[in-house]
Amino acid sequence: MNRIQKKDWMKLPRKLYLWVMHWSETPYGTPALMGISFAESSFFPVPPDPLLICLALGAKAKPMLLAAFCTIASVAGGIVGYIIGGWFWGVSSDIFFNYIPGFTPESFLEVQALYDSWGFLAVFLAGLTPIPYKVFTISGGVFGINFPLFVLASILGRALRFFALAGLISYFGSSIRDFIDHYFNLLLWLFLVLIVLGFAVVAFL
Repeated sequence: MNRIQKKDWMKLPRKLYLWVMHWSETPYGTPALMGISFAESSFFPVPPDPLLICLALGAKAKPMLLAAFCTIASVAGGIVGYIIGGWFWGVSSDIFFNYIPGFTPESFLEVQALYDSWGFLAVFLAGLTPIPYKVFTISGGVFGINFPLFVLASILGRALRFFALAGLISYFGSSIRDFIDHYFNLLLWLFLVLIVLGFAVVAFL
């Protein structure tokens, strides 16, 4: 855990990051992982990935089981984000724009353009990559994108992200700790490029 703490994960506030990480040293690590996964899908700024790494490496639960918990909680949180955007945005937009990192009128316009161009793929990629998933979940409700497709894309994107991380830990164990800490997001971006290229090839066939 100490090595992971030395890196300020994605330049997030240090105290909040350390608060998240301290759950890996308690008996409540798995419930905390689920709670953070749920909250991160709509408003919480710290992703669950570093806590998932610590819990999996600490062998407090099987990595794949932790990934499943993470996915379920994250998608459930994404659905709540969609509901906030669809039904409560008029009374909550000022709170998100003023206090939640990543939420700006400009980001919403960018996300709307992505929805118009990519639809399902936009949500899938947001669930998979370091793109702030919370902006897509809430804006999905604001713009009224197809709900079943939103849920399906969220499940696929979040599951692929968390199970890929858990798979690396299961296969390589603690020896891959530094590699994951430094390069996991880069691998996700490379995978994103391959997906986009694949869709482009299919579109032009």
